[in-house]
Amino acid sequence: MADPKDPDKLSGDWPAEDSGAAGDEGAGSDQDWAAMIADAQNEEDDTDRVLNQDEIDSLLGFDPNASGQTELSGIQALINSALVSYERLPMLEIVFDRLVRLSTTSLRNFTSDNVEVSLDSISSVRFGDYINSIPLPAVLSVIKAEEWNNFGLLTVDSSLIYSMIDVLLGGRRGHGVIRIEGRPYTTIEMALARRMIELILQDTHKAFEPLTPVTFTLERMETNPRFAAIARPANAAILVEFRIDMDGRGGKIEILLPYATIEPIREQLLQMFMGEKFGRDATWEGHLATEIYAADTDIEAVLHEEDIPLSRILTLKEGETIMFERSPSDPIKLRCGDVDLTEAVMGHIGKQVSVRVTRPLNPPSVTMAVFDAMDERSEAEV
Repeated sequence: MADPKDPDKLSGDWPAEDSGAAGDEGAGSDQDWAAMIADAQNEEDDTDRVLNQDEIDSLLGFDPNASGQTELSGIQALINSALVSYERLPMLEIVFDRLVRLSTTSLRNFTSDNVEVSLDSISSVRFGDYINSIPLPAVLSVIKAEEWNNFGLLTVDSSLIYSMIDVLLGGRRGHGVIRIEGRPYTTIEMALARRMIELILQDTHKAFEPLTPVTFTLERMETNPRFAAIARPANAAILVEFRIDMDGRGGKIEILLPYATIEPIREQLLQMFMGEKFGRDATWEGHLATEIYAADTDIEAVLHEEDIPLSRILTLKEGETIMFERSPSDPIKLRCGDVDLTEAVMGHIGKQVSVRVTRPLNPPSVTMAVFDAMDERSEAEV
């Protein structure tokens, strides 16, 4: 008996007379059977087909030929959907442009050479992705923003370190820097790199000073990225890349600030230009106070107040006297509208009735702290 799963063997077991009697109908059945087998084989091939590299890149949203400004798509867009664009913080560009000018002057004085500093890019990255993308060897400096009570990262690549050391130790111009790979940085190299990093941190402090006072201090220097973890891998951060050129030599410096670090100055970074006012405007406050001081107002001197039943008021007759339990020396109230200002004593000057204030004005029940709280609440709702 033939295997029921094998159509060729089944056709061999059929009687010869049956096939002869079938005639043309048998030939048509063989053709249909062959077509069914071919379709089944094609479906099986489609099921087992492997995606090529272009299809995989399209699915993941990765395009190796696209520029950095290309909009992400696919799974890559879903992964990076939580990143906040630095364009929401336009003041950062002004701060780091100022840092470029300051560091150019400082490094020229530091090296006594022609140094050009340029800002390459400002972007948003995940901290874990940045740590994994750092080309080694490199010097990673953990910096602390004292006033913000948080940390940042300053990375100097090996080409810049060797170029700076070559310049500081009297290397001739116009010659490429010889890299010595496979060994750690020496004590002299780390000391010279520390001086350069501290100089850049001083310039960073000056760059932020017009916006907010902040002091950046160098906590430690690491050569292993694992020891420079200042945030969780999924946390978003601002990455600023600088290019430093010294007559054909140089390299890159990267400053990474997590969003948690710059959160205390988020309102200042949202400004579109330096000096933009948020919340209270001191100029308008001064003008309003001047106009209020020059305004006229009516003040009432209240001798006494007493609650009397309406029934007695309705029964009052001409000549009746209502007695107030007050003496001439008792203080009276000075009132503006419904607000009690202070107390005074009755008197007279010539033919005019006068009052003499006996104590300071009452403190206002509504202070500027109420308006500040309202501003903070409205900003939080926005």
